[in-house]
Amino acid sequence: MLSSCEHYEIATDVEIGESVRGEDVYIVQSGCGEINDNLMELLIMINACKIASASRVTAVIPCFPYARQDKKDKVRDLRRGSSRAPISAKLVANMLSVAGADHIITMDLHASQIQGFFDIPVDNLYAEPAVLKWIKENIPEWKNCTIVSPDAGGAKRVTSIADRLNVDFALIHKERKKANEVDRMVLVGDVKDRVAILVDDMADTCGTICHAADKLVSAGATKVYAILTHGIFSGPAISRINNACFEAVVVTNTIPQEDKMKQCPKIQVIDISMILAEAIRRTHNGESVSYLFSHVPL
Repeated sequence: MLSSCEHYEIATDVEIGESVRGEDVYIVQSGCGEINDNLMELLIMINACKIASASRVTAVIPCFPYARQDKKDKVRDLRRGSSRAPISAKLVANMLSVAGADHIITMDLHASQIQGFFDIPVDNLYAEPAVLKWIKENIPEWKNCTIVSPDAGGAKRVTSIADRLNVDFALIHKERKKANEVDRMVLVGDVKDRVAILVDDMADTCGTICHAADKLVSAGATKVYAILTHGIFSGPAISRINNACFEAVVVTNTIPQEDKMKQCPKIQVIDISMILAEAIRRTHNGESVSYLFSHVPL
């Protein structure tokens, strides 16, 4: 599909460059960078295709925007004395549906229940098969490793990876004074004389994973890796990673990382384009995508 997007001050104008009447249309737009501009552009493109008589419009959103605002924040509510926080992920779901999206393909939602915000089909793909492949191919000592979650919320994710690798897992309990600022960390599990692999769905300012890496080294880990699906890397993230004790910080390309890799040699990228491409092919042909939950397409 050919299209052009022009920005006039604060407005976005979209023109579809060829007929999409009766076509199965896939629009790829990740929720990164200028998130609000990208989201608005996606909504307008969906609507443009829909009113141009496309038979089905699928939004392929590798990194779902506002995914962390999936519930009211209890900490903020207590501090304010009332519940006035938004649930922006639900708002984005409504916007996509109203714009005319018939189907959503995304990867590693911050909370899988975001799928329930939609009244249209949502395929939440997983980076786990690609992560397992990267670990086996790039960490020689992977059989003597411990998979570590930097918080209790990621326990399910690390246990799944640890079970498939047949290795141990651990988690770090963190106490926060406020958002993006960790007060204290407690390691639950054993990493002494082992390679520690931190696994999480996303990294923003990287305060948590850098504190976690220090905790793991002090607990006797021989090497520390971090593997994250969505590398947001905002604010002081790059300088923190450069100063941390990581062997490598591995992210997928759900968010473009070319500029970040130039600033930080520790950042490595797992290409998940083939997973999304295969999901698109299978969806278009009416095939099951469940194969992609446990396999990396060749």
